[in-house]
Amino acid sequence: MLSGGDHNVPDGIGMARLEWTRLPTAEGAGPSTSAAAGDELFSAAAVESLDYEVIENYAYREEQAQRSKFWVPYYVMLKWLFSLLIGVGTGSAAIFINLAVENFSGWKYTATFAIMKHSYFVGFFVYTSFNLALVFSSVYIVTNFAPAAAGSGIPEIKGYLNGVDTHGILLFRTLVGKIFGSIGSVGGGLALGKEGPLVHTGACIASLLGQGGSAKYHLSSRWVRIFESDRDRRDLVTCGCAAGVAAAFRAPVGGVLFALEEVTSWWRSHLMWRVFFTSAVVAVVVRSAMNWCASGKCGHFGAGGFIIWDISGGQEDYSYQELFPMAIIGVIGGLLGALFNQLTLYITKWRRTYLHKKGKRVQIFEACFISVVTSTISFVLPLLRKCSPCPQLNTDSGIECPHPPGTDGNFVNFYCSKDKEYNDLATIFFNTQDDAIRNLFSAKTFHEYSAQSLITFLVMFYSLAVVTFGTAVPAGQFVPGIMIGSTYGRLVGMFVVKFYKKLNIEEGTYALLGAASFLGGSMRMTVSLCVIMVEITNNLKLLPLIMLVLLVSKAVGDFFNEGLYEEQARLRGIPLLDSRPKQVMRNMNAKDACKNQKVVCLPRVSRVVDIVSVLRTNKHNGFPVVDRGQNGESLVIGLILRSHLLVLLQAKIDFQNSPFPCGPGVLNRHNFSDFVKPASSKGKSIDDIHLTEDELGLYLDLAPFVNPSPYIVPEDMSLAKVYNLFRQLGLRHVFVVPRPSRVVGLITRKDLLLEEDGNTVMAELQSTSVRGLLNGRLLGGNAHLERPLLDNLVIE
Repeated sequence: MLSGGDHNVPDGIGMARLEWTRLPTAEGAGPSTSAAAGDELFSAAAVESLDYEVIENYAYREEQAQRSKFWVPYYVMLKWLFSLLIGVGTGSAAIFINLAVENFSGWKYTATFAIMKHSYFVGFFVYTSFNLALVFSSVYIVTNFAPAAAGSGIPEIKGYLNGVDTHGILLFRTLVGKIFGSIGSVGGGLALGKEGPLVHTGACIASLLGQGGSAKYHLSSRWVRIFESDRDRRDLVTCGCAAGVAAAFRAPVGGVLFALEEVTSWWRSHLMWRVFFTSAVVAVVVRSAMNWCASGKCGHFGAGGFIIWDISGGQEDYSYQELFPMAIIGVIGGLLGALFNQLTLYITKWRRTYLHKKGKRVQIFEACFISVVTSTISFVLPLLRKCSPCPQLNTDSGIECPHPPGTDGNFVNFYCSKDKEYNDLATIFFNTQDDAIRNLFSAKTFHEYSAQSLITFLVMFYSLAVVTFGTAVPAGQFVPGIMIGSTYGRLVGMFVVKFYKKLNIEEGTYALLGAASFLGGSMRMTVSLCVIMVEITNNLKLLPLIMLVLLVSKAVGDFFNEGLYEEQARLRGIPLLDSRPKQVMRNMNAKDACKNQKVVCLPRVSRVVDIVSVLRTNKHNGFPVVDRGQNGESLVIGLILRSHLLVLLQAKIDFQNSPFPCGPGVLNRHNFSDFVKPASSKGKSIDDIHLTEDELGLYLDLAPFVNPSPYIVPEDMSLAKVYNLFRQLGLRHVFVVPRPSRVVGLITRKDLLLEEDGNTVMAELQSTSVRGLLNGRLLGGNAHLERPLLDNLVIE
């Protein structure tokens, strides 16, 4: 701690040494209380906050000054190029997953139906073994190769875009595990979907492109490695999330709205354009693949796979009498969705506490056991159901009863004694989920299902979905939610048809509304989900009805608990910041939030042994740096990150023998890229750094590496305002300081409207009394602010 070092502090650090940043000396106040200096590694899920704030240290400023005039066009061009590549990559991944799932399912059902003609027991064995092999491959990949690929990945991605990084969620092996694990879990017939994992897949592709590939697997290029900040990577991951939804549902507009409503905590108009462009690219890629597969070049891949349930030929109009049963569907969706969230929360918590702690073998056995139970239920229950005679169908409807084995269709002949019979329970149980949903949504199929079969399927599939969610396989909840909702929706539609006795009421319409209601009651999405449902059903006339059930189901679900992703994020220890602060925060100030913290500060010139000791005894990720003023008082000169300290300790080139501030030559020793943490990586650890006794006795001047302009709030600011500042700006640290005693300047909107004239930036200031003085001393190419001038200047 040195005095008289002010003249050695580089420009910018001196600007931080204003009177209102003076450290408190009152007993118990402690030096420079920081609201987020206690930002720690959350042990519950090994998560860490991201640095969305630009760290304007001198390595950053020097790099900015050295960039050529072609850097900005190159930067913008590369962002648009990456948006294109993200769309192509995510669309290609979706095509591969869908082709694999549909072909595995086609082979499975074709072989099973062929063997069932000779022996039902052997057919059951083949069917169960096929599913078990696929599920085993999925859980083995996840547990032994990519643990972060388990689950849907949406809570983790939502946390990443909220400013929280969970280790491993965006790595290359996670991408590989997500793709191949989804093929095994969905193709194996589990009660889960591939749509959530596709969102995670798109985010992984975007992150890998942003960091120039994977250095570990020697798949990297330095030419595209310019997105070195978490802020830039955040933009790319947002594009990846939207691309995942667009690829999963063939809903490009829904993908954009999903990224806006569900996962991001901020938004910009420039990002909107790139997200929209990415989703459009995905739509083109997927449509091209479907046109190519239409000629039969993709094996069993046909009308299924890529979700689109065209019910445009269904119900044309609706009456006001139908609004009440539709509202009832919304209430049922809110209740069942809230119950689903609560049950999955309890079971997942129990599974993580007791079951998964016993090792990988238990996780593998659990997934395989659930696979056998699911296969048994889907095979045995239809056997217990009597077959029904085929109804009289219009020849122009394109519906065949029964449909040929191994193909998608409405009427499945399963254990029927006559040729013109079908098993309604097998139509939805012994089928792929996409084909089953298409059957439930289908129009002109009155009395295809009995109420008993629908209730049986609803109870069993709901239970299987609850139990399956949380296993160690990639698992999405979009399609299972649509399955559950469309089942009770069609059940309500059957009663409405029977009660109103009108011929223009379609049961498939009510199935669609039921699907929307359950997703709204579970995931609590409204706008994006509404658009997604319209896009995948290709029926704009149902938009008001979908809006109605979504509003009702979300209101009912919010009465009981939070959405599915918020509950799961909290269970995983991901500290998400909600869109609005709690009401109690309005009665608290910033000092109340950090009064129990012990802030650890570092002097400007610190001994290496002291820095190592601080890093070993504290898990804080940010440390205030202080220096002695001319009067001997402690002043804050900025904030230094833990990761930057580790870089300096490992490099060792900045160590010095003198306990005095260093000269300006230190600025040329580092590039800004030296301080960049790899995406979704633990980064460096203090345990990985080895120093000799002589090195521990040296000194390190921290001034060139601090952020001289961190965000600062007065101690009596409302905690609600601090919350909004933290969330909207994506901050990681905020300093809490005493109430400022002097006003240096006042900036309004007009002062931020700068006019560029060559290399000189001319600001329109209203303070005419100092305009002439400022033209020569403040607004020139080398701006220099003198302390007496700033003390007397007020910019209105």
